[in-house]
Amino acid sequence: MEQQNTGQRALDSIERAKLGIKVFNMPFDQAEEVIDDYVSQGNYDPASVELFKDQLDTQRHIQEKSVELLSTGAQILRLVINAVVKNMPSATGDTSNS
Repeated sequence: MEQQNTGQRALDSIERAKLGIKVFNMPFDQAEEVIDDYVSQGNYDPASVELFKDQLDTQRHIQEKSVELLSTGAQILRLVINAVVKNMPSATGDTSNS
């Protein structure tokens, strides 16, 4: 990704990783404050900071949706297992014509 020569630096991958670990379990608003505090101490390109925030927000959205998907999958599996168990022939008392 090319960056214009503005004299500002982009968040590099090590800084993004450190910030990502620091804000991993925080609500997005709180994480955004931590990121803003971090970048206020240096001359960072606002576009790279916003890109990082967007990536973080996207990651959180994916995590939320994956939890919903996992829950839905578990419900479907439970329904299928219950249906199979209900429709299994009973082993007790069904010994005719084997």
